Amino acid sequence: MVAHQTIVTLFTYGGGMRGLIPAHFMSRIEDATGYRMAEMVDVFCGPSTGAILNSALTLRHAGDPNRPRYKARHLVRFYEREGLKIFPPDRFREFRGFIHDFNNRTMKLNQLNALFRHGHYDPRNLARALRALYGRARIEDSLRSLIVPTYNIEGEQIHAASEENESGDAPVRTRNNTVINQGGQALWLKNIIFPGAVGKHRRSARVSLYDAVMASCAAPTYFPCHHFKARYNDASPRTFSCIDGSIFDNPCISYLGAVRPHLPPGTRHVMIVLGTGYTHRAITREEWNRYGALGVVDPVNDLPLINILFHASESALMDAFADEAKEDLFVFNKSLVPDGSSGMPNAEIDDASAGNLHKLEHFAAALLEENRKSFDRLCHILATHKEGKDSEALEPGWPRFKNPFTFWPER
Repeated sequence: MVAHQTIVTLFTYGGGMRGLIPAHFMSRIEDATGYRMAEMVDVFCGPSTGAILNSALTLRHAGDPNRPRYKARHLVRFYEREGLKIFPPDRFREFRGFIHDFNNRTMKLNQLNALFRHGHYDPRNLARALRALYGRARIEDSLRSLIVPTYNIEGEQIHAASEENESGDAPVRTRNNTVINQGGQALWLKNIIFPGAVGKHRRSARVSLYDAVMASCAAPTYFPCHHFKARYNDASPRTFSCIDGSIFDNPCISYLGAVRPHLPPGTRHVMIVLGTGYTHRAITREEWNRYGALGVVDPVNDLPLINILFHASESALMDAFADEAKEDLFVFNKSLVPDGSSGMPNAEIDDASAGNLHKLEHFAAALLEENRKSFDRLCHILATHKEGKDSEALEPGWPRFKNPFTFWPER
C-alpha cells in the first residue's frame, strides 16, 4: 500500500510587534527538534507580521541555496533590534490623525495634510528594515511554498479573467466571469512549489519580497497603502495599491482559498496556526446599544465594529475547518484581553518598549506551557516529516526530537 503524501502548512497571524510571540514559539520548536522551520514545513502563509516571519524563514542561504538563511531566533533579534525604529514612541500620533481627519472634513488645507502626515508612522523605517532583511530576493525564489496575502484597493488594476486564462495571467481566479474590474480585491502573492502541487503553474506575480511584505504590512491607520508594480508571466507590469492582508485573511480562509486548491487528492494536510494573541472581547447588548452610529467605530470604545468584522469570518468557519482537519490541526493562541494581571502584554501592535518585549516573551512561554502535550506531538510530527517517514508512523512512541523542554528555564 502506497502512503499518501503529507503536506505541512504553517499559518502565522498578523499583529505588529506581537509577531514576537510566534517568533519565540518557533524558536522553541527549532530548539526541540534540531531543525529549522523551513526544513520541516512545506507551505508558509499568513498576513502582516506573519508575512515578515514567513518570508524571512523561507529565504535561501547565500552559500547554499538548498538551506534556509535564517533561524527563528534570528527573527526574534530582528523584532528586538528594529521595533523601536519602526514604531518610535510618539504620544501625538493619534492627535495628528485626529487633526488630519478634522481637516479632511472641514478646512481641507493642504498645508495641514503635509504637516500631520495623516497620523501614520513613517513607512521608510519599516522599508529600511525589510530591505536589509530580504535584500533583492523575489517571492518566486522562496525555498518553500510561500503565500503572502494583501488587499488591492485600486479596482481599475484588476483585470477580469475568464476560465480559459486561469494560468497565472491574473491575480485572481474567476468562474463564469463573476469578478469584474471594479472595487477592491483580496490578493494572494504566492509561490507554490511543493511536490505534486495542483495548478503550480499558476505562479505568483514576479514581485520582490520587499514589495509583497510591505503591502501585507500596510495596516490601516498605522502605515499608508503600499504602491508597487508586479509582472504576470510575459505581460506588461501592472501596478497595485495594497493594504494589510489581515483585513480578510485568517487560517480558515488561507486554507480554503490559497492552500487547498493546490493539494493533490489523498493528501494528508497538517496545519499549524501560531497566534499573536486574541484581542476581541465580548460586548454586552447594553454597551452595543449605547455606542450609537459613530460609537461602534470609535477608538475610545476599542473599535468594536471593526474588531467584529476582523474576527467574524474566522468564527463562522472555524468549526467546519476544525472538523475537516481533525487531529491534524494545531492551534497555539490565547486571549490578550486584560485579565487584571500585571504581566499581560500590550494588545496594541506598536508597543516596542523593552518592558513589553519581555512580556511578549513570557506570553509565548505561557502559551507553550499550557499546550505541552500538543507541542510535543507537533514537534514529533515535524521532525518525522523532515526525515521523510511514512505518515502512518507519525503517531506511535515518544517524540524523537532532542531534549524536550530541557531548553526551557525552570520557573
